[in-house]
Amino acid sequence: MPTQPSKTLETFDNPQPNRDYLIHIEIPEFTSLCPLTGQPDFATLFLDYIPDKKNVELKALKLYIWSFREKGAFHEAITNKILDDLVEALQPRYMRLKAKWWVRGGIYTT
Repeated sequence: MPTQPSKTLETFDNPQPNRDYLIHIEIPEFTSLCPLTGQPDFATLFLDYIPDKKNVELKALKLYIWSFREKGAFHEAITNKILDDLVEALQPRYMRLKAKWWVRGGIYTT
């Protein structure tokens, strides 16, 4: 059976919980839908976090990100939803999510 999108953010135990180290993840193929036009919106997501007890499993993150492909939401709402879900799943020491949206109507949004 083909891989399917998923809202489950699987985690694994941090192998170095006594050390602060930064994990940087770039997701260049994020896609969602504009809630007004139904047209696709594209973004590159930049995720930086310092884990506490948990790290995010990358395949699960990919399937979670894929689950937004058919979801209509404004840039600000979808970026904050992803951040909220990641913080809830990982409870990191630090986390920042930057979404760099592709141009729409001559305007870039980050």
